[in-house]
Amino acid sequence: MSHLEAFPITGRWPPKDPSVIQLYSFPTPNGVKASIALEELGLPYEAHRVTLSDADVKSAEFLSLNPNNKIPALIDPDGPGGEPIALWESGAILIYLGEKTGRLIGRSEADKYQVIKWLMFQMGGVGPMFGQLGYFYKFAGAQIEDPRPKERYIAEAKRLLAVVEGALEGQDWITGDYSIADIALAPWLNGLEFYGAKQAVGWDDLPNTRAYLDRFLARPAVRTGLVTPPRDG
Repeated sequence: MSHLEAFPITGRWPPKDPSVIQLYSFPTPNGVKASIALEELGLPYEAHRVTLSDADVKSAEFLSLNPNNKIPALIDPDGPGGEPIALWESGAILIYLGEKTGRLIGRSEADKYQVIKWLMFQMGGVGPMFGQLGYFYKFAGAQIEDPRPKERYIAEAKRLLAVVEGALEGQDWITGDYSIADIALAPWLNGLEFYGAKQAVGWDDLPNTRAYLDRFLARPAVRTGLVTPPRDG
């Protein structure tokens, strides 16, 4: 198993055990995808707290791992062929971990692509649109007098939630079996509470989605992953 000294990020966030996966993250809807997956899969890892401040995500050390300056990112010292692999983009990380273990990515090749389909739905739709909803509903965009930006993202969030609500009819998880697609999607649904936007998007009218999120949040690995690494300390 190779050493990690070749990765400059380890100079700022040094590993205690360089033989395990090194996770660089913060508990945001994207950040917790990696920690939840690692917990669900039982893979040994160390979580390093990388805040969203420029001092962290735009530091030379972090940019050496992810030039896109976004969390999460990770280094697996035991990657393909036994060589270290560095990854960023939460969706890519989830696919990698699923394929590494052969778990949470479908029981068959056909199932795998159903899982990836819904993962892409989150990556290309729910994540970006809910992020914009948060910006215009809670953060700086809420000060804009023109109501159209907020209305646009509320409407798009409602549309995406209707897709989720329909997909969950008669099943517990988005593809039937629990998978990395749920690990990608559910944290963003949970983020609506933080944005204070549940009423605006008609959350009470989504019984399948509400029950789905409750099931997700009840999982022990999810409860741990949601606060790993901690926001403070």
